Amino acid sequence: MDEPVDDRAGPDPPTGSVARRRRATAVALARAAGVTTGLFAAYYLLPLDERPTAATWAAFVCGLVAVVLVFLWELRAILRSPHPRLRAAEALAATAVLFLVLFAAFYYLLERASPGTFSEALTKTDSLYFTLATFATVGYGDIVARSQTGRLVVMIQMAGGLLLVGVAARVLVGAVQTGLRRQGRETPPD
Repeated sequence: MDEPVDDRAGPDPPTGSVARRRRATAVALARAAGVTTGLFAAYYLLPLDERPTAATWAAFVCGLVAVVLVFLWELRAILRSPHPRLRAAEALAATAVLFLVLFAAFYYLLERASPGTFSEALTKTDSLYFTLATFATVGYGDIVARSQTGRLVVMIQMAGGLLLVGVAARVLVGAVQTGLRRQGRETPPD
């Protein structure tokens, strides 16, 4: 006698499909971890011993442009990806970490150029801590910008952080939806 079949959950996906999704997830996680590790390693290993000059300011502005360009490149990748949700998570990780490392490096250089810019001398770790506390909007208050230049850069980070979290996240969601529509699937999980 045949066993009753409960197909309320729909048919099981083919085994190859599940394996491909798992592999894609593992690759996405590995790439995000690799980019994150690489950016933090560069931050800690690059010699940031020079005093900021006009060239440093130019490099900072170029870094901000690079964040936007990386974000736009990632949008393009999301639209073409067979796994747009996974690619969006990678994009957010890469863009956010690049943004944070850029500001941490600049705060470190700013304090070296003009001691007293912040309420205490900043090491690379202190600079990263301050950057993350500002980005997360928790602002513990143990490190604060004291100079006008420091406050200006912190305000730029705050505005950029709001844009990254609000606008960029919304744009990424739109790109994921567009990518899924192009593939003829709206809601299946990656």
